[in-house]
Amino acid sequence: MSLEFKKPSVLSRVFARLGNRRSKPADACTQVEGSATVAAGPSSSSHPPTHSVPDSLLLAGSSIPQCPESQPPIRRFRSKNKIDDSLQGTALSIPGDQDLRPPPFPTLHSYDHLAGSRAYGGTTSFLAGASGFEMRDFHYVNASQVNVHTGGGAGDRPIDGWELLLKKTAPNALHNSDARYDAPKCDEDTRVEVTGEIMDWMMDRHGPQRLLCLTGAAGSGKSALQQTTAEQCLKNGVLGCTFFFSASDPTRNTVKPVIPTIAYQLGRTNNTLRRCIKAAVEDDPLIFDKSLQTQMSTLIVEPLQRSKNVGMDLITLPYTILIDGLDECIGEDRQAELLTAVSEHLLINGLPFRVFIASRPEWAIRTALKPGGHLCKAAYHIQLSDQYDASADMRRYLQRRFEDIGLRIGDSKWFRENDIETLVRAASGQFIYVAAVYKYISERRASPAERLKIVLTWTPREGQATRPFEALDRLYTNILLAAKNAYEAVDSHHGRDFLLLFRAYHMGVTGFNFYTIVQHPAADLLTVLLCLEDRAEETLISDLHSLVALEMVHCVSLRLCMYHKSLSDFLQEPSRAKDLFVPEDRVYAHLAKCSMQHIVECPLDFDSVPEKWEELHLPELYKNSLKEAVNFVLSFLSGAHAFDVDDDDVIGFTENGGWQKINSLLPLLGRTNVHLWYYFDKWIGALLYFTDRLKPRQPDAAAVIKVFVEKWKIDGKHEAERRRQEDLAYLDTCHQNSDSDSSEGL
Repeated sequence: MSLEFKKPSVLSRVFARLGNRRSKPADACTQVEGSATVAAGPSSSSHPPTHSVPDSLLLAGSSIPQCPESQPPIRRFRSKNKIDDSLQGTALSIPGDQDLRPPPFPTLHSYDHLAGSRAYGGTTSFLAGASGFEMRDFHYVNASQVNVHTGGGAGDRPIDGWELLLKKTAPNALHNSDARYDAPKCDEDTRVEVTGEIMDWMMDRHGPQRLLCLTGAAGSGKSALQQTTAEQCLKNGVLGCTFFFSASDPTRNTVKPVIPTIAYQLGRTNNTLRRCIKAAVEDDPLIFDKSLQTQMSTLIVEPLQRSKNVGMDLITLPYTILIDGLDECIGEDRQAELLTAVSEHLLINGLPFRVFIASRPEWAIRTALKPGGHLCKAAYHIQLSDQYDASADMRRYLQRRFEDIGLRIGDSKWFRENDIETLVRAASGQFIYVAAVYKYISERRASPAERLKIVLTWTPREGQATRPFEALDRLYTNILLAAKNAYEAVDSHHGRDFLLLFRAYHMGVTGFNFYTIVQHPAADLLTVLLCLEDRAEETLISDLHSLVALEMVHCVSLRLCMYHKSLSDFLQEPSRAKDLFVPEDRVYAHLAKCSMQHIVECPLDFDSVPEKWEELHLPELYKNSLKEAVNFVLSFLSGAHAFDVDDDDVIGFTENGGWQKINSLLPLLGRTNVHLWYYFDKWIGALLYFTDRLKPRQPDAAAVIKVFVEKWKIDGKHEAERRRQEDLAYLDTCHQNSDSDSSEGL
């Protein structure tokens, strides 16, 4: 019988040089740490075992001890490592909360005492003497088989809490993210007053209000202030974390990544806190699918408390948390949820944080800050557009940048001082306007003087490629589209056209062009005229508070106020508004339809109207809207050659006695407002033109209208003669009084 000896592999010889220590007694196989999975079982039969570990990994001549039938308990760490002892039913010992993180993967010398496979009756330790190695996914299935998996399946690899947290963060939301490489920020000598107020609040750690809310109109410079504040806080060593929302970036336009991103940044400031956050994720890997308040408590508050319990001084943490653009987060309910989570968790006693949130004054933050809102007393509120005039800052901004352009092109006189003043006035206090203008003018491959001229004298022309206000138009488009979608999604608004209604209110500000009694009707008056519910104007603009506001004028008239002159330019120009453009003709046609409906549905008894308009038994607002409705119908229909009025609306108005009701009200209106008769001849002529155009399509309705028009022509002549006689009588009275005064003087 001959024996054949196999030459050891290179790896075997390397391991052998590390030391070929004999293993400890059999009970040593019961202690496994790190990522090993062990199952102890009885020894196999006399047949040689099959090893999944290559022979080259086993030391030559080594023997593996047999584990006894009874094993001591196996300690299980909190690292989610699986320890399977199903064959023996071994009890597990799990450490308490003081174990904040899983221990590092054990080195191989920690396993010198572990049992291996029974190899032909011999007993030798596995990888004896080796050190400085890590073994992951090590499965000790039974005493006769060892499996090593380096890749592992989906469930084999233990969870790393910090790695999972990183996957849930939004890197683009950081103040120094590459995605925000050209982020706007304040020039050194601009916005000095407001940045000073913000930083004074930030550095006052003992101030009573630990939440600062900055609200302002779209483009007023909120993000630039946040960026500047972040950089100053970083310089002062107090910056804890930042989150910049962006509606156009899907990685940071929802609330889902907010808490993980905050937790990540806080964890980077302190190793103990980082280990606590890591352990919290490992303890509940599904935490990211739970409510914001649960995430805030689990990933931030509880790790901070545990860190404090093991000796960390929370006062040493960078304590400022900055959240910008809350209004750009999808879902106003989620915005409100985030505000609640911040106030109920980050501002509790014992935590060091001071939180700075900037947003347009949209629903979530507006309702939270108004009297009775849950943040009204808790927050220090800066209303940027109302409290600070940015005109001087914009002037300095343009002056400095225009001078820089002059240095670049070698011509310091390429612009005039008046040009800067013109641009500042056009900006209406909004920084985004001058920023957009500068970006357009400073294009390297174009003449800045020519581009400045285009901005100052720009008028839209068909096919024009120049778009100096592209950034501004994109801002308006995003805000209006979001408001449109939110408004039209409400069941009670079904069938309404948000853009059409908003354009009607906008034209109420800029003025109606036809022969109306009031060219600039109040917003609440226009609401009644449009046959909308009470206070519908407030609902319509509820998502537009960064662009417009409703203000009471002289305590009697509710008016729509527009923050940006450029918004009117945008709404009135199809090349800028594009799909959002609503022509004036459409608004006039809709107002004509609503006015006819308003007159027909009026509860007034038209068979017994009083002699004076003031004596009508109607609420004051409804009375005024009825006056406007009569005049709007006549004015808009008289201009119907410019827009399309549905014949069915005119027929319905005619069949429901609409023209007779107007006939009953006209004498009262004529005595109330002289403007009606001032335009009466033009008005009657245009209405006859409309009737002639209607006759081929709807001859019966046209015939009814013409009867009334002919009557009103006669009434108009009588009224004109009556007024002429009144004027003559007034002049005679004046002459008599003058003669009498002269006689007394003599």
